[in-house]
Amino acid sequence: MPGTSIAKVSHRGQTNLPSELRHRWGIELGGEVGIIDLGDAALVIPGGIQSARRELRRVLRDRYEAGLASIDDSDLADQ
Repeated sequence: MPGTSIAKVSHRGQTNLPSELRHRWGIELGGEVGIIDLGDAALVIPGGIQSARRELRRVLRDRYEAGLASIDDSDLADQ
């Protein structure tokens, strides 16, 4: 399945990002990724924790706006 990969965790709790992702995301030696714990999953974003927070805010805002746009009742949509 495209867009999926597996990474194993070492006995020290370390893992490697697959090279395909590192190249696509432009992560070089010493590059950072932000990791946000979503409870049942983890969100991994290139660029460190600030990038991860911005991306999470963007996704939540977009989903919220899409949800509002899908409400057919104009009295409810502006609440």
